[in-house]
Amino acid sequence: MAGPLLRSLWSNTTRRRSFSSQSSPLSPLRAFSAATGAPPNSSLDPNRLRNVAVIAHVDHGKTTLMDRLLRQCGADIPHERAMDSINLERERGITISSKVTSVFWKENELNMVDTPGHADFGGEVERVVGMVEGAILVVDAGEGPLAQTKFVLAKALKYGLRPILLLNKVDRPSVSEERCDEVESLVFDLFANLGATEEQLDFPVLYASAKEGWASSTFTKEPPADARKMSQLLDAVVKHVPPPKADLDAPFLMLVSMMEKDYYLGRILTGRVSSGVVRVGDKVIGLRNTDSASEKIEEAKVVKLMKKKGTTIVSIDAAGAGDIICMAGLTTPSIGHTVASAEVTTALPSVELDPPTISMTFGVNDSPLAGRDGTQLTGGKIGDRLMAEAETNLAINVIPGLSESFEVQGRGELQLGILIENMRREGFELSVSPPKVMYKTEDKQRLEPIEEVTIEINEEHVGLVIESLSHRRAEVIDMCPVPGNDGRTRLSLTCPSRGLVGYRCVFSSDTRGTGFMHRAFLKYEKYRGPLGNVRKGVLVSMGYGTITAHSLMGLEARGTLFVSPGLDSYDGMIIGEHSRDTDLDVNPVKAKELTNIRSVNKDENVKLSPPRLMTLEEAIGYVASDELIEVTPKTIRLRKRCLDVTKRKSQSKRAKE
Repeated sequence: MAGPLLRSLWSNTTRRRSFSSQSSPLSPLRAFSAATGAPPNSSLDPNRLRNVAVIAHVDHGKTTLMDRLLRQCGADIPHERAMDSINLERERGITISSKVTSVFWKENELNMVDTPGHADFGGEVERVVGMVEGAILVVDAGEGPLAQTKFVLAKALKYGLRPILLLNKVDRPSVSEERCDEVESLVFDLFANLGATEEQLDFPVLYASAKEGWASSTFTKEPPADARKMSQLLDAVVKHVPPPKADLDAPFLMLVSMMEKDYYLGRILTGRVSSGVVRVGDKVIGLRNTDSASEKIEEAKVVKLMKKKGTTIVSIDAAGAGDIICMAGLTTPSIGHTVASAEVTTALPSVELDPPTISMTFGVNDSPLAGRDGTQLTGGKIGDRLMAEAETNLAINVIPGLSESFEVQGRGELQLGILIENMRREGFELSVSPPKVMYKTEDKQRLEPIEEVTIEINEEHVGLVIESLSHRRAEVIDMCPVPGNDGRTRLSLTCPSRGLVGYRCVFSSDTRGTGFMHRAFLKYEKYRGPLGNVRKGVLVSMGYGTITAHSLMGLEARGTLFVSPGLDSYDGMIIGEHSRDTDLDVNPVKAKELTNIRSVNKDENVKLSPPRLMTLEEAIGYVASDELIEVTPKTIRLRKRCLDVTKRKSQSKRAKE
């Protein structure tokens, strides 16, 4: 998506004169000002920079807040959620990757970083929080701090940031001043439990309605007309977020935090300039940390420097320490590497990420229907695509396996589901195994990842949800009514990651779509034992051909169907869920026999119930250990790992023996 924009930028702007360090006798700051065409005391002065990240739990209003801040500073916003530039982000209404932009406010330049709220995309928060000196912690005044609030706040406090607390959605009828005081106390307790310093505990508090586009330093639900704007929040950022500690005289250093590829400019590296000044045309090197020392991986020239201003990308001639910029010209460095002046020999320390908690195996689609829909079919192409993803997303690890298969490790099924969805839209066909939890062994003891789960449901569903989670080895920590919502109950639980795989769909069904569930990684803990019975058996096809309505009519009584008449089927394909706990082999391609005898029921109408159509995330959570997901650009099918019915039965007999 960046390609056409950058190409037009390249072609429509003339190349400005680049200043080399040898030809300029000016000081770094004056040379920097001369190169950018701005006076030394302008907003490009490092002392007038403010780098701030917007962090929050999912759906607490981060991206909407970013829209209002951009509008307040005069940026042209073409549509709502302008920072969500990826197609999947707009379709699903979630933020998947971190974005950086800059705005001007009262002679100060604010570099703003929008971050995801889902726990599965926590790696995006971890790698960008080191770029900033401050953070806006957005908390829903009605819901209060939830599981992911704790995660993102812990990362911010770890880097020594002093967050600004913004209580959002205070215009809701259920939110009162007493409720805001209660949420503020809960956030203070959260700060204290996470080991915040006294300075961090003295955080400023603001009240806002991002949807209405206003923020206030005092509680109000209806501010006057002249105060319905975001100026008080922007003033608080300038006042409470310190400027970056910039040393313009030191050699140039930049840690790469984001990376994207453009067909015209090649690899575009985004990061915060730690020290020095960089100009277009400068010679720079790429460094990476090894076990023993720093290693030089490339030497190149800076071809282009860019910054995102609002929703547009502009070209700049130079950038100084403390600024967040985009750079083109290098082909080898990636996220976590250092770009520096030629005389530098030591790389900056890379970002430490939390370990992945689940893994899935990606392989070549070897079903009888393979090759009909996709264009990227071979193991080599699948491997290249996964390696390219691991290069731009440090939270994903790719380990090559046997027979053209690859083990992909990540934070959760949503993160890996987004990767699979992107690949199928690019024309890939692949087979995917069910998620496996990554265990640890310490002191000869098996440890598994435990997640913190927060659930908000109607009172009549509490018993059903607790019973379902008890089969998944969950333990209830707290249960209380939801403030301001009569008849609603909030549950706090801890549950193994393996128990939550596939539970979201079951939860939505149990609560009739009225419940909310949020989860975040908590810690590794002693293995809690095997799960209870969390899924029934399946209906497995043992016929190859086109599925007929006549056959499905006889199978409806056996369980819930996943397919409709007219679709193709093959031996070992899963066509439905059995009503019992065992698998059942059926023939869905059986046609009605034709005879020369007239019958009263000859022309009877076949009436079938609508099939249960599974999304990719539901399929990932549904499949068992002996099953696979067949993913193509047009369809998602479930199948047995071993297609032959005779071999499956012999394997099950050996397993019982």
